[in-house]
Amino acid sequence: MDKTLQKDPAKKIGAAIAVCLIAALYIFLILLDNVLPANGFTLMLIPVLKKGAIYSLICVSMNLLNGFTGLFSLGQAGFLLVGAYAYAIFAIPSDQHAAVYQYFDGGAIGFSIPEALAKVLGENAGAFLGAVICIILAGLVAAVFAALIGIPVLRLKSDYLAIATLGFAEIIRAIFQWNGVGPVTNGSNMLRKYTSFSAIKIGEIKLATAFPFFIAMICIGLIVLLINSSYGRAFKAVRDDEVAAEAMGISLFKHKMLSFVISSFFAGVGGALLAMYQTTIQANAFKSAMTYEILLIVVIGGIGSVSGSCIASFLYIACNEWWLRFLDSGGVTLFGKEITVPFFRDGFRKVVFSVIIMVIVLFFSRGIMGDKELSFAGLVRKLRKKKTAEAAEGGAGK
Repeated sequence: MDKTLQKDPAKKIGAAIAVCLIAALYIFLILLDNVLPANGFTLMLIPVLKKGAIYSLICVSMNLLNGFTGLFSLGQAGFLLVGAYAYAIFAIPSDQHAAVYQYFDGGAIGFSIPEALAKVLGENAGAFLGAVICIILAGLVAAVFAALIGIPVLRLKSDYLAIATLGFAEIIRAIFQWNGVGPVTNGSNMLRKYTSFSAIKIGEIKLATAFPFFIAMICIGLIVLLINSSYGRAFKAVRDDEVAAEAMGISLFKHKMLSFVISSFFAGVGGALLAMYQTTIQANAFKSAMTYEILLIVVIGGIGSVSGSCIASFLYIACNEWWLRFLDSGGVTLFGKEITVPFFRDGFRKVVFSVIIMVIVLFFSRGIMGDKELSFAGLVRKLRKKKTAEAAEGGAGK
């Protein structure tokens, strides 16, 4: 057992609470896919949960770079694109290449990793393990792109770095739509028919909703371990004061490059999950607006807070795609009656959503969590202190 858990009972209790909550969450997600009846509520809840989990990982990966290392990068959409395409390219079944790459004579890639594994391990195991391998491969390809881009751009600072990374993201998007690389990327056409969440099963048990949570939790856990390691402390030192960090022997370029590559790796993994969620991908969808959306979520959650990014991701997705949908419908239903509201029309949801975001930014200038983290151990300590204080007050009263 970890010595810190032995010394601090609150940490042990907090860890036990976290494990129980995670187990309960996965049981609920499996029941949601396999047992609970499909109705209006579940049909809206499932996509929000899937996309919320994916965006949590993407936002935490951006927070690692912008919040914990202090590098203002706006190239996240480019790395999402690379990860999504790398996943799809290696997950399209060979018998579907002719249909997908119909304008490029079947494409240059003639094999599929999930398909190859399915021949050896069976369809379900092959799809699961093949998807995991393709996701890792997507992260690695994004990391390689980041390493190449990082050599020139990471010597820049502040706004110049943001403009450079944004420019490279747009260049990547343009290249992927170029017909010269069409046999691999399919040019400006969609990639489809690859392994999606619906294909992920264990026996007859569907894992369509649990799978993105599984991958996102592992990746976020690795990021948290990195942040709490000596490398994470070096990242924070670079963020706080580059001159002081360099005086302490920290190589600025090395640690900036390391943070940039690792952030891009997890962005690539997020891009692969996004491709699985959407079932089709096209380079034209990965515009700079996507990066701004991710940055907005990071700011709302709190720059420098992992749990803040996760909370803000689910709130943002739920508000944008579910809770505020009625504002576009032309009216509301109360007590079984449809009430028409004249200004409830297409686009009004975005107006109200923008106002909500402005209120959050104005009254929570550091975001929902600031730079703090959600801690069950801290909650246990507070409850114990409160209980001890109440007992002391009771004893004094007697």
